Amino acid sequence: MKKSEIEYLDIEENKEYEELIERVLEECFNTENLKDYNIYISVTLTNPENIRRLNKEYRNIDKETDVLSFPMFEKNEISNLKNIQYEEALGDIIISVDRVKEQAEEYGHSFERELSYMIVHGFYHLMGEDHIKEEDKRVMREKEEKVLGKLNILRED
Repeated sequence: MKKSEIEYLDIEENKEYEELIERVLEECFNTENLKDYNIYISVTLTNPENIRRLNKEYRNIDKETDVLSFPMFEKNEISNLKNIQYEEALGDIIISVDRVKEQAEEYGHSFERELSYMIVHGFYHLMGEDHIKEEDKRVMREKEEKVLGKLNILRED
């Protein structure tokens, strides 16, 4: 079963992006023991203008960003989704593809690594993880690197 619903907002469709996103999300679901859950993630790939507008509209931050995550459930509610009969969205991840390209170059990563990281990062936000406190950031980074490691999508530094 597909774990994502991918949409494009003012950018061209790209099957390679879709294949990568589905592969990364499948590993996220496997790692977190969610593969038997009847849930999926809505992923929107867009441009810097749209992500800035959405960031302002929903977070009141008038600034471009790389990824936005909008969870549908609180962290403690996710386990209750195991036995639902209907398909349910875990949440939405919105990614600025231009920003991914810029950051891949800036950090010396491949585009594949940077897009994969954005997907995993967004997934863990949907799972209720955060990185405001240093301890929470460490936990979230460990989870992200575990998934990327399983996919053999490693840092190139």
